[in-house]
Amino acid sequence: MTGADLSAVHALETVLFPADAWPLHLFEEELAHPEWRLYWVLEAGAEIVAYAGAQYSSGMADVQTIAVSPAHEGRGLGGFLMRLMAARSRAWGATDLLLEVRVDNERAQALYERHGYTVIHTRRGYYNDGCDALIMQKSLLAQIPDLPEHNEGESA
Repeated sequence: MTGADLSAVHALETVLFPADAWPLHLFEEELAHPEWRLYWVLEAGAEIVAYAGAQYSSGMADVQTIAVSPAHEGRGLGGFLMRLMAARSRAWGATDLLLEVRVDNERAQALYERHGYTVIHTRRGYYNDGCDALIMQKSLLAQIPDLPEHNEGESA
């Protein structure tokens, strides 16, 4: 992800997360620290259809965001981005990868569980609308396989 992507990313963010959308300046601040925060976009032609970002700090990494356009769900993009963030986090030296997910976002929770995440805590009232967040964790101590090519038929 670069500064040139931010307008399209932010537009998608506000559609996908109306109650919790990051303000544009937060994406700008995140991109200002590439030494310990990395963000990626996936494009179909000239359209950004998915994005994700991770942060590293003292042996621990955190999924900051992940999103896939509804028109491109079910094609493996979310899974691809999850593997990408895990591989990058391991390269940073992280032993664990954390994320927060809304308790009412069962589809995302299922994706994370398929990628080895387990619930470790509930954060009450975490989101702007008062919804609770599940804190999920994945150990990165096991060997992460090489990142495969994206397969259109893979389920996200």
